[in-house]
Amino acid sequence: MSDARLLETFLELVRIDSPPGYEARTARYCADALSAAGCEVTIDKSAETTGSDTGNLVALLPGTVPGTLALSAHLDVVEPCRNIEPVVTDGVIVSAGPTVLGADDRSGLAVAIEVVRRLAENDTPRPTIRVIFTVQEEVGLLGAKSLRAADASCSLCLVLDAEGTPGGIVTAAPTHYTFTAEFRGRACHAGVCPEQGVSAITVAADAISRMSLGRLDADTTANIGSIRGGTATNVVAGRCEVTGECRSLDPERVEAVRSAMHSAMQAAADAAGAEVDVVWKREYPGFMHAENSPEVTLVARACKRAGIEPRTYRTGGGSDANVLAAIGVPAVALACGMSGVHGTQEQIAVADLEALVRIVEQVAHLMAEEATA
Repeated sequence: MSDARLLETFLELVRIDSPPGYEARTARYCADALSAAGCEVTIDKSAETTGSDTGNLVALLPGTVPGTLALSAHLDVVEPCRNIEPVVTDGVIVSAGPTVLGADDRSGLAVAIEVVRRLAENDTPRPTIRVIFTVQEEVGLLGAKSLRAADASCSLCLVLDAEGTPGGIVTAAPTHYTFTAEFRGRACHAGVCPEQGVSAITVAADAISRMSLGRLDADTTANIGSIRGGTATNVVAGRCEVTGECRSLDPERVEAVRSAMHSAMQAAADAAGAEVDVVWKREYPGFMHAENSPEVTLVARACKRAGIEPRTYRTGGGSDANVLAAIGVPAVALACGMSGVHGTQEQIAVADLEALVRIVEQVAHLMAEEATA
């Protein structure tokens, strides 16, 4: 049974150690499976940029009608992901040990491989299927950022990497900025002459107190991620490093929040006679699909054909869909059934893996029908 094969593929994948930067074994497994299904498989040269032990995997299953459906997932898993041992209990898969399960994103890999197999095994019309498996997604979408536009060319790309039960269609994701700020005060002996010093830690604390943090509105968040500084309890800290971020579904709002955070840091430094250098990085741009866009409408129809009620939602998290959308790829992220991701309570139901396969299959069938209508 193909459902049994799907489960076997998923379980084999989660047992392969694949932290960010060490995706080669998973890439080989996927390459062998896709080659056996009739795909032409290549590994791109992105390792030169990302530093991974492999490049992104790109595979092509020739179609019988016009159009290309791309299936995207990522090869890496967040730590702790070594020696994962999956257990299936009452149809739900969890990790038996103190590790994540790796459903993020082994679910996407397994589903994409199974869909390719099923489409290759029958003679119904199909579009060309392009498979895109990226490296180092979990540490900044690095593989997707290094992907050649030609390797992502398609009529529609389904990014199989969102939390939630199948049927979920992500219609919007945020623009995301991160920063690293170095505050420089003046070090001195804290017990002998503290009045001669300027504590960089105190300046950083003042800067943070001037910021609006947490959920700022329905579409916008801001956060301080870390603060590190000082050398000893008897030294007024001369240096302090702060990291943080802001993100919003509204591209103008995120720029305003970024500017306000930057101004707060500069104002705190100026008030104390200190200095601050702030380096901002746009991690990825946002995207937004209209509810009635062709991409969303097609996926919603596929869900209904698969016996699953579609639902659209907006997310505060990013994925390879953000990067793909930025280079003009019509990318839609789909919920894969995983929950508790990035934690040791992560789990996924076998039925949800099977449901996602049915949805993706129906997308391919609908594209073929439209191409030959």
